[in-house]
Amino acid sequence: MQWDVCPRYLKTKTSVSLVLLSEEMGDSRFSHQWCYLLFLVCLLLLIRAEGGGIPITIVETAKAKGAVCLDGSPPAYHLQRGSGSGINNWLVHMEGGGWCDDITSCLERKNTYKGSSSKMEKTMGFSGILGSKQAANPDFYNWNRIKIKYCDGSSFTGDVEAVDPKTQLYFRGERVWQAVIDDLLAKGMKNAQNAILSGCSAGGLAAILHCDKFKSLLPATARVKCVSDAGYFIHGKDVAGGFEIENFFGGIVGLHGSVKSLPPSCTSKNKPELCFFPQYVTQTMQTPLFVINSGYDFWQLKNIMAPSAADPKGAWKSCKLDLTKCSADQLKTVQDYRLQFLSALNTGAGSNPSNGYFIDSCYAHCQSGSATVWLADKSPVVANTKIGKAVGDWFYDRANFRKIDCPYPCNPTCVKLDSDS
Repeated sequence: MQWDVCPRYLKTKTSVSLVLLSEEMGDSRFSHQWCYLLFLVCLLLLIRAEGGGIPITIVETAKAKGAVCLDGSPPAYHLQRGSGSGINNWLVHMEGGGWCDDITSCLERKNTYKGSSSKMEKTMGFSGILGSKQAANPDFYNWNRIKIKYCDGSSFTGDVEAVDPKTQLYFRGERVWQAVIDDLLAKGMKNAQNAILSGCSAGGLAAILHCDKFKSLLPATARVKCVSDAGYFIHGKDVAGGFEIENFFGGIVGLHGSVKSLPPSCTSKNKPELCFFPQYVTQTMQTPLFVINSGYDFWQLKNIMAPSAADPKGAWKSCKLDLTKCSADQLKTVQDYRLQFLSALNTGAGSNPSNGYFIDSCYAHCQSGSATVWLADKSPVVANTKIGKAVGDWFYDRANFRKIDCPYPCNPTCVKLDSDS
């Protein structure tokens, strides 16, 4: 039996043993049958090892409430049920994936998995904060763990009743969030003893924007907190001296009708678009929040510090993609941006002593969804602590972690990781 008969991904220790057995049997007629068997065995082992194969749940009843994705399809989520001591604990994680701030960009998303549940994969694996292995996720591994699929382009804040017959775009992100939460409450979350609302990137922002509302829907006796990973987008000055990001967020809020969905404690004091920035929202938040972020978040460096509109000649193109290619002057600007970020953290989430934060110096965006970064042997470390331990200690009140890493490039434990935005 030749190795090229079977796909490359079958060449694991287990498959090698089975292949050797088939060779000893000496019957080439079964080559393809063995490959198929090996494929099934390896697939099952992979699913078991990685926590994969978690089926999608389509919330069909949401359509009656007008709670739909950009294309009008119903919202969706993946749920892995809790067990043992975690049976009444719930971790609801919101997927990231950027935003759309005008009709053109929303139409581009409409017929993709970022705008339609009909385009989403039917199963997925969980890892990191959602992982099911006790050693890799000791505090949350046996909780009810959910990933809400992101299909509205507004960090789950949109709520526009009218639908333009020409575009057939639905701006209903707030309704999507509420419909999924209602479905989870009916499935047992109404009896939660412990609960976390978390998210990555656009989902991390959504975790902040919906945090107090999430707590209000759960039992008063429950311990409820929120975790934002790479969602602390700042109202930062760009390389042209302006605030292009404010224009961008303003476009999202206006197009999606997000104003009525944003925290009223913020909109009563600020322009609506400013309440898309965590530094203003967190000043009046009541529910404890943990911020996981890099001081050199690569999405922020590319889109807030040096967006294309502020760099028409592309002088920052190489630097913002690879910090080792920055000139001395550019690196100073990058370091100054980190100081802007820390100031926004200090006046926002940092002003509440019940909040925690893990701010590393890695060139990263979203660090809670990967076992490699969450709590592995070589995960990033700040103050001799890994992200998973910092969050667990904070949630269970074992210790309040509020640590900021030294400036780039001081941290040798950083892991290179590609993430969604």
